[in-house]
Amino acid sequence: MTRLIGIEEEFLIADPATGEPANLAGAALDLLGATGRGEPAQTDEQVEPEFFRPQIEIATPPSVSLEELGAELRKARAVAGSAVASAGGTMVAVGVPPVGSPVTAVTPNERYRRIVEQLGLPAREALSCAMHVHLDIADRDAGIQVADGIRPWLPLILALSANSPFWREQDTSYASWRSEIWRRFPSTGTSEPFGDAAGYDEVSRRMLQWGAALDPAMLYFDVRLSEKAPTVEVRVADVCTDPQDALLVAALLRAVATTAENKPLPMPGPWRSDLHRVALWRGARHGVGGTLVHPTTWELAPARTVFEALLEHCAEALDEAGDTEFVRSAFQDLAGGGGGATRQRARYAATGSLNAVVADLAERTTASWS
Repeated sequence: MTRLIGIEEEFLIADPATGEPANLAGAALDLLGATGRGEPAQTDEQVEPEFFRPQIEIATPPSVSLEELGAELRKARAVAGSAVASAGGTMVAVGVPPVGSPVTAVTPNERYRRIVEQLGLPAREALSCAMHVHLDIADRDAGIQVADGIRPWLPLILALSANSPFWREQDTSYASWRSEIWRRFPSTGTSEPFGDAAGYDEVSRRMLQWGAALDPAMLYFDVRLSEKAPTVEVRVADVCTDPQDALLVAALLRAVATTAENKPLPMPGPWRSDLHRVALWRGARHGVGGTLVHPTTWELAPARTVFEALLEHCAEALDEAGDTEFVRSAFQDLAGGGGGATRQRARYAATGSLNAVVADLAERTTASWS
């Protein structure tokens, strides 16, 4: 049976004139509430506030087919983006704000206040927009098998989604600066293999006891068990401007998750967390246009070569889901354009203006649901 998948996306809310973050999430959500937000009879779209006031989040219902998932993603973007526009802002699919101060207004919420108090400046500077993919699981032990099995492919997933080269009005030299900002939290990032649900629970208990997180929802592992649904949540990707890129990431993660349950990945040795951090760093630094760590040889290889290795390893799962043709075509489109970070840099090279970069991102985000 084909595995269900769902997507959560976080978006920057920007001032249309300046491109800087705009504190309009509350106004946009108020407008949605006035029109019946949360009534399933009208819409299944879930639109939520996020940690920062210039930020809004959407979530799709679980879907089997990529076509259905794409339709739900566009519908949810349209609901949120239209509300943001009515509130006077523009919704932008970008990993970090290219312009504006890094210290941004936090959504008034007691839990968020406590997070800032606990983590200090890293929390206040953490305005960033990710995409999270949910994959359904039979039970928590199966979820940990999936989580452990996905790990070697996460650098490729990060590279494919990388969409945040500019931050604080400068080029960071990274394809995904969002991932670097995010790893400043003590409960984020890569982990050792958990083995089973008991191992995951023990690590979680210690992290909470030692003050790395206020509650389980703040355990930001790259792959974690969801507290709300029978899913694993993969949290390494930047938000993608083009929904096709988001669907590519989701399809590949589904195939890897399904394959991890019944086909071990041949590797030279254990995938240690220190080596995994370096592999993720390469994905963040170079994106889809660079060389990544090949999961089965541990040698550096072009991203295209690593992608082809994933297709070979997960061929049965991709064929069973009917996703093979789509992922090949979507990867060709993404790699041909160099990915989100490359598109942003090309726009900056053509205009010399980061405001123009934000305007282009906003226009393409709006086009993604129009």
